[in-house]
Amino acid sequence: MQVKSFLVRFPPFDALEPDAVERIAAATQIGFFPEGTTILQRGGPPTAFLYVVRTGAVELVGDGTVIDLLEEGELFGHPSLVAALPPSLSVRAVEDTICYLIDRDVADDVLRTRSGVEFLARGLAHRSRQVALTMEADQIVRPPPPISTLIHRPPIACQPGTSIGDAAATMTEERVSSILVHGDELVGIVTDRDLRTKVVATGRDLGHPVTEVMSTPVFTVPSDATADDALRIMLERGFHHLPVAEADGRIVGVVSDTELIGLERTAPFGLLRALDRAATADAVTAAMAGLPRVVSSVVESGVDPVDVGHVIASAIDGATRRLIHLAITELGDPPGPWAWLALGSAARHEQSMDTDQDHALVFVATDMPVEEADRYFEALARRVTDGLVAAGIPRCRGGVMAESPAWRADRDAWLETFRTQLAEPDIGGTAFSNIALDYRRVAGALEVETAIERLVRDAAHRGGLIRKLASAALNLRPPTGFLRDFVVESEGAQAGTLDVKHGGITPVTNLARTFAVATGSSANRTIERLRSAVAAGGVDTDLGGGLEEAFRLLWRIRLEHQTSQRDRGEPPDDAVDPRRLGALTRRSLREAFRLIGAGQRMLATTYGMRHR
Repeated sequence: MQVKSFLVRFPPFDALEPDAVERIAAATQIGFFPEGTTILQRGGPPTAFLYVVRTGAVELVGDGTVIDLLEEGELFGHPSLVAALPPSLSVRAVEDTICYLIDRDVADDVLRTRSGVEFLARGLAHRSRQVALTMEADQIVRPPPPISTLIHRPPIACQPGTSIGDAAATMTEERVSSILVHGDELVGIVTDRDLRTKVVATGRDLGHPVTEVMSTPVFTVPSDATADDALRIMLERGFHHLPVAEADGRIVGVVSDTELIGLERTAPFGLLRALDRAATADAVTAAMAGLPRVVSSVVESGVDPVDVGHVIASAIDGATRRLIHLAITELGDPPGPWAWLALGSAARHEQSMDTDQDHALVFVATDMPVEEADRYFEALARRVTDGLVAAGIPRCRGGVMAESPAWRADRDAWLETFRTQLAEPDIGGTAFSNIALDYRRVAGALEVETAIERLVRDAAHRGGLIRKLASAALNLRPPTGFLRDFVVESEGAQAGTLDVKHGGITPVTNLARTFAVATGSSANRTIERLRSAVAAGGVDTDLGGGLEEAFRLLWRIRLEHQTSQRDRGEPPDDAVDPRRLGALTRRSLREAFRLIGAGQRMLATTYGMRHR
């Protein structure tokens, strides 16, 4: 490839006039640097050239630490060239490398153009971030303080026979927002919210026992858990108070969401409180309009990218629960117990800003025939689905929603459908295996999970289900067939981009689901499934850990891409332009794809399947 035709592919040369690039090419030299060569020495003489990597790769090194990796088309030497100062970082060839060397005078003209100035600004900002991140990674990171450090007083408790009035008086006297109900063991908790919604709003007699309005069973958090752990539990389960327990089960205190408001990364609580208090479907829509801002804030603050998926799913859970409550208020009491199930990525708490609805509704008709009860639940499901659409969560393109008869049924019919689908020969490639095998109850008192888990275990024990899932896990291949360039879409609106979901995230999800079913794990989140598979000996420790880190990397790339799109006013998608990624990220991404390929080869070998 000629020098000119190579340079115009990369900034800042891609924004220059053709004649200008022609002059640059005419003044360009070629340098060859064997692997290990130090091209520029930190603190050495100022460089006389602007370097462009033609083939190979170089690393930038400061204090013995690799700060960045530069590959084809990337520039180095410009900070020293512009300032006429010694290089602040050493540059070393990590493999045999060819560079184009542009003379100082010509390079100076390039860097003084508008595109050159913009390039310098972006490059310096990126380099500063890389240095900061590397220094942070090299420091000794102190573990976050345990949740027990937030406890400033022992818990307030009462006996199960205590009246509601006396319990409320104790809370007022002690100035606390919750009281534990404790006999021989912890049996429940009453919060100020319980008093508002279950006592004041309903006119309940204050002389009745406190057990009538307490929440039970009580979920506790270990005293050595972190504030982030407590936040995650509260977000996922819709709790506002969490008792803190020592290893021996002794309750040492209670933490509330208001106490955590002052901590970092608690913006999701404001959104969840707004959803919890929404009096109309329009108010739910208004509250959900703040979700993109919340996601941007937690992404920018460096939260684990998988936890960001939990935040998004928790917000959608909150909107769903509130819409269900509003629908029941309008339609009247349900004709029997029911369960609203999140499916697929919603069940795994792994949702991005580019998500849709996946849910089902299971019920038992106790006061009327099934057909009549179904009409009630159809009306409820339609109101909730419409409300989620208005709140920015579009309908599932495949129709996997409770408003559809295929995903709404009485419990016996639902379990029979589950049993039948598990026996289908092509289940591995169906929406059922990709969505319904990942389920989680969001609302309702009907317990169906145990029966579903039993059906899955029975099907897995017979062996056929695992082979079907394994076959499906091999269908989506990561783009491993490259050295310098990624395998990207070649045509259409997304030409030149990488589908980070189907090219990476979904293959890891499918692998983890297969591992979980094969090892008998009931976990429904990807990372938990990988860890349980490693613990059960079904997956090698290095491979399991590698897939976990690959999953996190892919999620970080996905979320940063989508939040950037939101900031530009564009709809979010999963089409990532590899050219916008930093060199270290690209290198890590290639390694992630190789690990996914290794996981698929392991699965193919285990079950005697072909894997090209």
